[in-house]
Amino acid sequence: MSIDFFCEDCTPIQRTSPIKAIELATNYSTFFRTALLLSVLALSGCTTFEDFLETIRSNDQQAVVPLERRPVEEPLARNYFVLETPGQSVIGEPQIVFPRGEDTFSDLAREYGLGYDELADANPDVDPWLPGHDTPVLLPTQFVVPDVPRQGVVLNIASKRLFYFPDVADGEPQVVQTYPIGIGRVGWETPLGETTVVAKAVNPAWYVPASVRREHAEQGNPLPSIVPAGPDNPLGTRVLKLGLPGYLIHGTNQPYGVGMRVSHGCVRLYPENIELLYSLVDVGVSVRIINEPFLLGRLGDELYFESHAPLEEDPVDPEERLAELFASIPDEPDLKFGRHDREQVRTMVSISSGVVIRVAKRDADEVLARARLVRNTVEADPDAPSLSEVREMIDAAVQEESSQDTNAVDEQSL
Repeated sequence: MSIDFFCEDCTPIQRTSPIKAIELATNYSTFFRTALLLSVLALSGCTTFEDFLETIRSNDQQAVVPLERRPVEEPLARNYFVLETPGQSVIGEPQIVFPRGEDTFSDLAREYGLGYDELADANPDVDPWLPGHDTPVLLPTQFVVPDVPRQGVVLNIASKRLFYFPDVADGEPQVVQTYPIGIGRVGWETPLGETTVVAKAVNPAWYVPASVRREHAEQGNPLPSIVPAGPDNPLGTRVLKLGLPGYLIHGTNQPYGVGMRVSHGCVRLYPENIELLYSLVDVGVSVRIINEPFLLGRLGDELYFESHAPLEEDPVDPEERLAELFASIPDEPDLKFGRHDREQVRTMVSISSGVVIRVAKRDADEVLARARLVRNTVEADPDAPSLSEVREMIDAAVQEESSQDTNAVDEQSL
């Protein structure tokens, strides 16, 4: 059976300038380097490897153990996490990796289950194209699960992440799979709301919407009315069609755009991620699309906070969001959250690095103290575009976005 997919998406990479993302983030790497220098004064001996791990991971540890004193561990398993208790809403751990040779942020992001913007926001002072062989890169691989029903697919466009909650048998712990996503750029926003998966297809053809064809014709880059399945098809090899007309969750033939605002409203995943999700999600599964830049989570008796820069078109005032967030905190004796904690959260809102912080610590070094130093598992891809080609694609997309016609929103609604 063939299914026609009319998608307001799937054009060459179009994204917000990396410079703009950096301007929205704090100078987190300055804290990073300062922490490493200060930590030299706080070295302690360890009698066993297990004691050493406990020392650098202890919740009560105040100093940051220098990277040269940490064991190099295997990376976390990507994408799949178990929620041990119903009250747990923080998954994963932060990690640190050293790039090799010409590893770029795009390479590191894909290898460790992240999007480009997530890595750029967490490391704003590191060159995303040539991080450098001896430059530690913080991998923000800890996430706060959105406070919504844990069922089906949840898309948080503010954090550019998808969460999938598969059904589990009675008595078994809830599991969650999370993937970075590309979302609609300004003027072609991904819509919010609740819907379902209404169709699926392997190797679909792309029937290019008239609005997209008109846009590209005006730019001197005309598109055909139908793009057949194959390596030139921007839908990739898998598609989940949503009940929202014209919107899809799909793969891409341009994986370097995953994790950015790149699409005409659809949701893009890395090819390997959409293939797995496609195999798990059936027609009829619920899909909830939310916009939550501020996420407060719980792990044990501690609160954690994750903050992303609100989308440019976000109509909700940040203070209104924070007030709702604070009001949602349960009144429990062991879960203290006072005035100083509120100020700490407001500070993290101004930073918007996307890095999950323990609220009670009120110290940026605490993330570095508990981050795992992990092995670099990036492997060279002989079919990948060269560094100069990737930079040219993104530079062209930035220039294209800056010249977008203001009628794009009206065109999308036609």
